[in-house]
Amino acid sequence: MSEEAGPMLVVYDDPSDQRSLSLDDTSSTEESPDETRLSLETTNDAIPYIGQRFATHDAAYEFYSEFAKRCGFSIRRHRTEGKDGVGKGLTRRYFVCHRAGNTPIKNSNESKPQRNRKSSRCGCQAYLRISKTTELGAPEWRVTGFANHHNHELLEPNQVRFLPAYRTISDSDKSRILMFAKTGISVHQMMRLMELEKCVEPGYLPFTEKDVRNLLQSFRKLDPEEEGIDLLRMCRNIKEKDSNFKFEYTLDSNNRLENIAWSYASSVQSYEIFGDAVVFDTTHHLTAFDMPLGIWVGMNNYGMPCFFGCVLLREENLRSFSWALKAFLGFMNGKAPQTILTDQNLCLKEAIAMEMPMTKHALCIWMIVAKFPSWFNAVLGERYNEWKAEFFRLYNLESIEDFELGWRDMVNSFGLHTNRHIANLYGLRIFWALPFLRSHFFAGMTTTGQSKSINAFIQRFLSAQTRLAHFVEQVAVAVDFKDQAGEQQTMQQNLQNICLKTGAPMESHAASMLTPFAFSKLQEQLVLAAHYASFQMDDCFLVRHHMKVEGGRKVYWVPRDGIISCSCRHFEFSGILCRHSLRVLSTGNCFQIPDRYLPIRWRRISTSSAKLLQGAPSDHAERIQFLQSMVSSLVTESAKSKERLDIAIEQVSILLSRIREQPVSLQGMRDVSSIHRSL
Repeated sequence: MSEEAGPMLVVYDDPSDQRSLSLDDTSSTEESPDETRLSLETTNDAIPYIGQRFATHDAAYEFYSEFAKRCGFSIRRHRTEGKDGVGKGLTRRYFVCHRAGNTPIKNSNESKPQRNRKSSRCGCQAYLRISKTTELGAPEWRVTGFANHHNHELLEPNQVRFLPAYRTISDSDKSRILMFAKTGISVHQMMRLMELEKCVEPGYLPFTEKDVRNLLQSFRKLDPEEEGIDLLRMCRNIKEKDSNFKFEYTLDSNNRLENIAWSYASSVQSYEIFGDAVVFDTTHHLTAFDMPLGIWVGMNNYGMPCFFGCVLLREENLRSFSWALKAFLGFMNGKAPQTILTDQNLCLKEAIAMEMPMTKHALCIWMIVAKFPSWFNAVLGERYNEWKAEFFRLYNLESIEDFELGWRDMVNSFGLHTNRHIANLYGLRIFWALPFLRSHFFAGMTTTGQSKSINAFIQRFLSAQTRLAHFVEQVAVAVDFKDQAGEQQTMQQNLQNICLKTGAPMESHAASMLTPFAFSKLQEQLVLAAHYASFQMDDCFLVRHHMKVEGGRKVYWVPRDGIISCSCRHFEFSGILCRHSLRVLSTGNCFQIPDRYLPIRWRRISTSSAKLLQGAPSDHAERIQFLQSMVSSLVTESAKSKERLDIAIEQVSILLSRIREQPVSLQGMRDVSSIHRSL
């Protein structure tokens, strides 16, 4: 007998099937010996039939699954029958269409949010039943029931592949996906790479982007405590390999990781020169680990973002932000930035006031503007773009008085007297409006172009696809990649021929001193300076556009001390002299821009040599800068003709011989050697 007598136990693979699906047991048939022989001869048939034999129930499932895929549906395991329900007593199995049964009834639980998932079940009665037999000695499984009548439409071949049963990720593909995840590339990019590797058309991989995201999510569902331990272990391992790697952390009362911050040696070195203006972006969240992420970023002399540090916090409160800022200052040897740009966060605002009292705090305008559509689109309707243009006009004004008058007119014109967002923006105007910020240096990071560059830089390592412990490595990879890309862009900038537009000696002098990025900013002002007229007053110069008869900017110039300043505050804000000051210098027969108005942070100078100059005594540093300026001018002037070049080579050779005859100190020799190598 194929089945032993005794009470039958029934086990449902899906408990909801017990009340939603009832198969007709009377359709079972016991096959005859003739039918058995027929099944043995036709085991390769593509359609299941009564009496078909399989070595295992898994083999039967695979066969039925392939049949279902060709027909346009998928299957699932429905019911198991046997003396013990499972194991040795298993005697019968049912496989059913994936749309068999009815929608399961969920028990409502107010404490747990319910997912509103749609069900595809429609009571389909298609099934395959197999029974266990030992008539020929070895146990085997025979088809004892089969129905292929569906009460729903079957899918086309190009549709059936999207059913979950046929979306599989092989072990080799899983390894590849995890490797891609460590590099920080997006899931969409992973899919495109694997399509190219497998030579399949877009969208024809055996899995979807959602499957990849679910796979990566499954690797994150680990014990948070274990994750914290692994993260600390990772940081300690990096510290052993690189003593200049810095990290700090705190543990809670249960000895679990609470906060952690870290920075790399290259970041600390960059901060020495370019840490005058910093963006502290805390708007991102590592969703997989439920931790707020803070990133410190700056801008180097070639106008490219540079990474300073990273922090993961358990909570966004005053205590956590204060700890983060203290840790950052510790990494940077106690040096606070001149200015810091952040998102609008009250706790962070208080923490900066406490930990960096001498630092000017401002709000990132691009983070504010990103919220405008949700704040004002519905309120203003068709006038939204008109209002936005007026907002940016007010934002870019120079005069505080003009801003105050313009803001009042804007509120009246658009009827925003009672709008709470407008009231909030106005209350915080000293933190974001440029008329209130122009006296402080921001390295150009308030512009839309630079904000996009910084955001793109941050997004590169935000796609934290793997475990938390790997995130530190992932950030390091992104930073190293950015450093290499930055070096390449720096080389390309330096190799490009600089086009002089004015022919003024100040322009050629600035071109030899500043990086191409900084020089392009200064060159814009030099070109515009030609359109301005200057009038000497009692204690200053009045500079205004030649087409205007009123207004203008006041420029104060002390030639004896080489000091110049303008009421527009452009130099204080960007580190680049404005058109008004350049016009006055040109009027006063000044052929070179004073060294103090060519900041080291914008010069053609490497980080290490700039650090040396900054660390040297002021008189020594100024003399080195002056010598560097003279050498740059010498090269520029000498290259203009063969005769000039011959004279320069001859005279410099004589000068070098005289210099080498002079005694040197050991410290002085080290300093000069360092500068020579860096430059």
